[in-house]
Amino acid sequence: TQRGWSIVGIALKGLVTPSLDVITDTSTSGLMHMLFETFAIGFLGTVFGTVIAIPFAFISSRNIAPRWVNLVFLTLITVIRAFPSIMYGIMFVKTVGPGAYAGVLTMTIGSVGMLSKLLVESIEDINPGIIESLDAAGCSGFQKVRYGMMPQLSSSIISNVLYRLDINVKNASVLGLVGAGGIGAQLIFAIQDRRWSDAGAMLWGLVILVLLIEYVSSKIR
Repeated sequence: TQRGWSIVGIALKGLVTPSLDVITDTSTSGLMHMLFETFAIGFLGTVFGTVIAIPFAFISSRNIAPRWVNLVFLTLITVIRAFPSIMYGIMFVKTVGPGAYAGVLTMTIGSVGMLSKLLVESIEDINPGIIESLDAAGCSGFQKVRYGMMPQLSSSIISNVLYRLDINVKNASVLGLVGAGGIGAQLIFAIQDRRWSDAGAMLWGLVILVLLIEYVSSKIR
């Protein structure tokens, strides 16, 4: 028991005294590179996922597309959401090889599942009166979406996308465990080797990264 507590004390000391060597390292194993890769995986996964999720959401909405089309795409969205990101990470690492590319694909699929679900609910809750007015004015389907729906959905889309970005960056820090890029693998290796100062530098870097994303997200909102 005494030895266990001493290990805990050493670990805590290392976590609060991060390694300057890791922080100042400019190589691919340095903190800044790993944090940039982690953020890039989360950011690109969010962007690509949003591009796919928006048309998915419109096609899956009952007030836009026929019922049988809704059922097909809602089922697809449900299947996507049924599997955790780590499983997609393993699948893509085995398919395209280890690295950040597999991480981006994983975050993209995860973003499609979540954002499509949230946007479908927003689309089905929009004010139908505006759409009916545009329809009576002879507007095309694209014009109804552009001038009737998007102004009502823009704030919801931005909020959901920023929320998903926050989730993706956190998930990207774990994907390194399966070889899908990011800071996760190096963090786990540091903990396993009991390099507590190195682990502390990586954890504090993640905390600062998440806080920066939260600050920018709040400003955008």
